Amino acid sequence: MQQTTNTILMIRPVNFRMNEQTAINNYFQEDIDLKNAEINAKAQNEFDAFVEKLEAVGINVVVESDDELMDTPDSIFPNNWVSFHSNGDVALYPMFAENRRKERRDEVFIRLENEGFKIENIVDYTSAEDEGVFLEGTGSLILDRVNRKAYCALSPRADEDLFIEFCEDFEYTPVVFVANQTVEGKRLPIYHTNVMMCLAETFAVICLDSIDDKKERKNVIKHLKEDGKEVIAISEAQMHQFAGNMLQLRGKNDKRYLIMSEAAHKSLTQDQINKIEKHCPIISSSLETIETCGGGSARCMMAEVFLPKS
Repeated sequence: MQQTTNTILMIRPVNFRMNEQTAINNYFQEDIDLKNAEINAKAQNEFDAFVEKLEAVGINVVVESDDELMDTPDSIFPNNWVSFHSNGDVALYPMFAENRRKERRDEVFIRLENEGFKIENIVDYTSAEDEGVFLEGTGSLILDRVNRKAYCALSPRADEDLFIEFCEDFEYTPVVFVANQTVEGKRLPIYHTNVMMCLAETFAVICLDSIDDKKERKNVIKHLKEDGKEVIAISEAQMHQFAGNMLQLRGKNDKRYLIMSEAAHKSLTQDQINKIEKHCPIISSSLETIETCGGGSARCMMAEVFLPKS
C-alpha cells in the first residue's frame, strides 16, 4: 500500500467558467470581467503548461478531454466525483451542484482500461443526491492510504453519516472535524477538506487555525503525529492562496514531488518551504484563472490513479 502514485487523471476543460451553482458555498470563487470563451482559453493554457511540468519529471498524466455537449464548467476538478483504489475499486460520489453530476462519464473508465488499468468494482454513492446528501470525493476526504485513516472536515458538501459509511466500506478509521473560514465576519464551513489540508508520506500541510474546536484540533494533530507525520502549519491567509491544496506524487525513479500552484508557492514562508523541501522538492505552476473562477487549485485538478495494472 502506498500513499503516493505516479499516475493521475486530468480533464482538459472545454467550457470552463465560474460555476454559478458552486459559488453558493465555495467562498474561494470570484467573478472576473472576461468573456467565458476567453476564460476557457486562459484555463486551457494554464492546464497545458501544468501537465507539461508534471510530465517533465516523469509523472504519468492521463489527459481526457471534457465533453463539449455536457456544459460542465467544473470538469477540470475530477477528484470530486471519483476515486481509484489499489484493489481495483472505483468510488463514485454524490455532488452538491447539479451541473457537476454530469461530469461522471463512463468514457473516463474506458480510457483508463485502455491505458492498461484494471477496474474490478464500482462503489456508487450517488443515490445520496436524491436525499440532498453529499460527499465530494477526495475534495471531502483526505485519505491516509497507508495508515487507513480518512480525514474529513464536515460541510454542506461532506455529510458525516455518508463519510462514516465510506470508511466502513473502504476500511478507513474516520477522523472528523469542522474547519471554518471567515466570510464577511462570520465563521463558515470550508467547502472542501483538501483546501485546508494536504497529506503526504512523511508530512502534512494543514491550516490548524481553521479548526476552531480545540479538542478537534488536538485530535487531528494527535492522529498525524502518531503516524509519524511532520505537521507544517499554514495560516488562513495562506490557505486562501491555496497553500493547503497540494498533492504529493511520484515521478521518474520514484522520486517524490509536492505539487501546488504558483500562488500557493509564493504564499509560503522560507521556513515552510525549507520544511517541505526536507521531504521532497516542490513543483508549482501558475493556475490563476482556474483558481479565481473555479475556486479550486492544483490538488483539485488531479485524480490519483491507484488501480492495479491488468
